[in-house]
Amino acid sequence: MTRTLTLHRAGPGLSLQDLGRSGYLAFGLSRGGAADRLAVFEGAALLGQAPDLAAIEMAGMGGVFEVSQDTRIALTGAPMRAALDDGTSLRWNASHLLLAGAQLTIGAVQAGSYGYLHLGGGIATECRLGARSTHLASGLGALLQDGDTLPIGHDTDGVVNLALEPEPRLEGGTLRMVPSLQTDLFGATELARFQDVTFTRDTRANRMGVRLVPDGDGFALDGGLSVLSEVIAPGDIQVTGDGTPYVLMSECQTTGGYPRIGSVLPSDLPRAAQAQAGARFSFTLVSLEEAVELERRAAEDLKRLPARLHPLLRDPASMRDLLSYQLVSGATAGRDLDDAL
Repeated sequence: MTRTLTLHRAGPGLSLQDLGRSGYLAFGLSRGGAADRLAVFEGAALLGQAPDLAAIEMAGMGGVFEVSQDTRIALTGAPMRAALDDGTSLRWNASHLLLAGAQLTIGAVQAGSYGYLHLGGGIATECRLGARSTHLASGLGALLQDGDTLPIGHDTDGVVNLALEPEPRLEGGTLRMVPSLQTDLFGATELARFQDVTFTRDTRANRMGVRLVPDGDGFALDGGLSVLSEVIAPGDIQVTGDGTPYVLMSECQTTGGYPRIGSVLPSDLPRAAQAQAGARFSFTLVSLEEAVELERRAAEDLKRLPARLHPLLRDPASMRDLLSYQLVSGATAGRDLDDAL
């Protein structure tokens, strides 16, 4: 029998996301995928599964969920209030066992912008162009709605009640960037000012891009209006006609004619994606050589995520699912043996 996840109530920005589609830029389709890719890897680590499995991305608000069979889940990204219908609160950045028939309610974000609900085995909808992620700008998939029922893939593990301390990325900070094709057109003075100024994350932000308003004047360049439309990618920092920069995100367009003062490192994009309106940012320019090394280290950090897991500690008096915890070595509720029998 196929396991399913039913959405009794869906927030206004719920979508199915994975790591996106590569190889289609020439056809006008950007990578897409999760706005916070780091959250996808964190969820995979908590559940001990591959990071390319699809999860539910929740933009600002969650919903009410129910599974047809006992299912492992993990919650990552922007923290949201999560509770079962029996009153049990669920910790964010942790894995849990969601029993069949129990309803999980996830509320509004408490910090950040995008929360993620991962399931053991992932959401097993049909792949389209090599991925399951929704790409709204191109019409691949659609936002999830009340009453939707989604198939869940086969889960090969049984471990739950693990926690992970996430990388800080919810409140702005410094974005590292490398030079782009038009960086030199801004001149040394404007480039230096770009790195000295503090920016405020605007209310205008979505999966395509984030507008950052500078303290003081915008940024101008000589010949900016003559830049030809060319290939652009997530992370590129386009400066519009009024001198305001936009950081392009996972679902950005594939070509554009605005000049680019730089490009944010992929490992820093979750910080740009998660910040709420009013968050403060700054930029710092690094060389291509430095960027390659920083990205290498970030990739190594992703591989080490499973080593950072630790048991989820809770007050035994509030543990309605007490038998799912391994309180004494070798003694469990037996659910971890189900798949082996």
